Amino acid sequence: MLSRICGLLLFMASVSPVLVSAADAPLSTAQGDKIIADYFAVETAKLRDASLSEFHKIEDWDAQAGESRRELLEMLGLDPLPERTDLQPVITGTVEHPEFIVEKLHFQSRPGLYVTGNLYRPKTVTQPLPAILYVCGHGRVVKDGVSLGNKTHYQHHGGWFARNGYVCLIIDTLQLGEIEGIHHGTYREKRWWWLSRGYCPAGVEAWNCVRALDYLQSRPEVDGTKLGVTGRSGGGAYSWWISAIDDRIKVAVPVAGITDLENHVIDGCVSGHCDCMYMVNTYRWDYDHVAALNYPRPLLFSNTDRDGIFPLNGVYRTYSKVRHLYELGKHPDDVALNITAGGHKDTQELQIHAMRWFDQHLKGEVRLIQNAAEKFFEPEQLKVFATLPADELNTTIDQTFVPMAKAPDVPKSAGDWAENRDQWLTALKEKTFNGWPQEQSPLNLKLAVSKEADGLTLQRFDFTSQTELPLSLYVLQRSDLKTPELTVLNPLDQTGWTEFHTAWAPKFPEVFAEGKEIAATEAGNQEVADVKQMLTSFPWAMAYVAPRGVGPTQWNQDEKTHTQILRRFYLLGQTWEGMQCYDICRALQVLRETDQYRNSKLWLQARGPLAVLSLYAAIMEPTVTRLDLYDLPASHMPDGPALLNVLKTLDIPQAVALAAEKSQVVIYRDSAKGLGYAFDTAKALNWPEKQLQLRKPPMPAAQ
Repeated sequence: MLSRICGLLLFMASVSPVLVSAADAPLSTAQGDKIIADYFAVETAKLRDASLSEFHKIEDWDAQAGESRRELLEMLGLDPLPERTDLQPVITGTVEHPEFIVEKLHFQSRPGLYVTGNLYRPKTVTQPLPAILYVCGHGRVVKDGVSLGNKTHYQHHGGWFARNGYVCLIIDTLQLGEIEGIHHGTYREKRWWWLSRGYCPAGVEAWNCVRALDYLQSRPEVDGTKLGVTGRSGGGAYSWWISAIDDRIKVAVPVAGITDLENHVIDGCVSGHCDCMYMVNTYRWDYDHVAALNYPRPLLFSNTDRDGIFPLNGVYRTYSKVRHLYELGKHPDDVALNITAGGHKDTQELQIHAMRWFDQHLKGEVRLIQNAAEKFFEPEQLKVFATLPADELNTTIDQTFVPMAKAPDVPKSAGDWAENRDQWLTALKEKTFNGWPQEQSPLNLKLAVSKEADGLTLQRFDFTSQTELPLSLYVLQRSDLKTPELTVLNPLDQTGWTEFHTAWAPKFPEVFAEGKEIAATEAGNQEVADVKQMLTSFPWAMAYVAPRGVGPTQWNQDEKTHTQILRRFYLLGQTWEGMQCYDICRALQVLRETDQYRNSKLWLQARGPLAVLSLYAAIMEPTVTRLDLYDLPASHMPDGPALLNVLKTLDIPQAVALAAEKSQVVIYRDSAKGLGYAFDTAKALNWPEKQLQLRKPPMPAAQ
């Protein structure tokens, strides 16, 4: 924090930052845990209550179903749809059973993106047959360190369908296939840039399913007008994706693959699922909206009654909303709910009901099922590749599947700039910050406490950033100063909060509601002295805000718990950092609504990721006279803060230019490397020289 103060005053350039270890941070997070739990409850309820609520006639649904499908494709990273390139199918071998033949095959859903699978067909085929696309859940099969694909785990389904008069294609998933990609980007790998890219592995699985249908329709044994899909767990989820986006699926039986946001966010089921289960929820859907896109095609929800990651109550709530849509459209017999006993397992009871549903709606027959789904082959017999292809992109597909926005040319005129600017601002509002409240709640602003000590006054203003999200703004100034000429807002990360608290809580314990005496530290005393010197010399005020998840609202920092909290945000069409940006905007509004600071020049300064968030806050809340940004990264990928879909629109250099058009921007960096677009734009448009500046970072003091 002190190094940021250095940017304001040359005479303080020798002051070094105060670094406080994590051990000095507050131990209790009970208040933050409750605040974030209450917040998630409110946000989830909003999405639940809004989902499908506007459709009172089936004509209302029909009128917008096409746009809903386009939105889902976009949230899967598939709008526009990728080119349908040559599948280049290859059959690498066959395995025979007395009743059916298995072809071991692979195709490329796009060049270098390999899909391995097994095609099961009856030995005797006299006419084209209905076909089932079976998509696998997470059933890892590895022998001697070699992945054989989860298709080998689910082989009993393929053989069973073939023995009952169907062609069945079982395809491996991106993760746990013979070429092992990644589903656990946010769950385990800390690839939060997936959110900035608008990438989710669900989109890859959906696209692989689209191309699998293309392949099935190319086969002479298949009646391409009679295609169904099923799968359980992860395969249940992929069944939803493909049936929702592709009308070639005439019948769907997703098994243990869907529940609602209440289960995921409130009840914590998110912690049991990897990222393939979720689209990037730009348009803030609950999952019944995905299921509704099956209407009016026959659809069987299938689940067990004690499934811990697809709980019965959420499955039933989702089914009930979708059933209402089928009833409005006079198709009540084409949607059903099958619940059998058990946990999250692949049970025979689930299998039987699925087969009967396909018989009825794909074959038009009702019969007794006289055989069982059994495994007949050793996993090694079903392996496709002898050697994995050198040109595979499966393991790195997250870096290319969703295109990033192309780096724009430097504008040649004010008109060129205005066109880009307006498009970017619209996209930021609709794609990146759509999770911000559409109607802002009252700030409920109040001066909670004001205390004077040693010629300085520290005030705490409490306000509501969102419903169930209380925050505080701290403002420090000289006691005899009535109306500051300049107010500098400092958004704090956890280290910054600890430094701030360490310095000022000993002097103003009542402001921090400590209720006990706080011992001063040498570092804190130095900061107090330096800030006092500045505020004594200049008619300024320093304001500080700890956005959600920091300081008083910090939640449990256990790594797994913290990860699952961050994932809850993106299930709600938000990111933690995106909502911290909103908190900064609200703090700016507090200063503009406070008589003492309303007419003051307003500066904003921050470091690292919070510098990026402050940059966007100044764009979205253009009341900032100047921004001082320290250690500003040049891109959101891989280490910049995660903002939903932002890299599909722009990157940090373009954001700098957006801010610099309205506010003076000073960047403290050793070089402008990576930020050239902003500086070139300022030059091309003849902005004032001081509008965008690069300065050397303050030097730390000699030790």
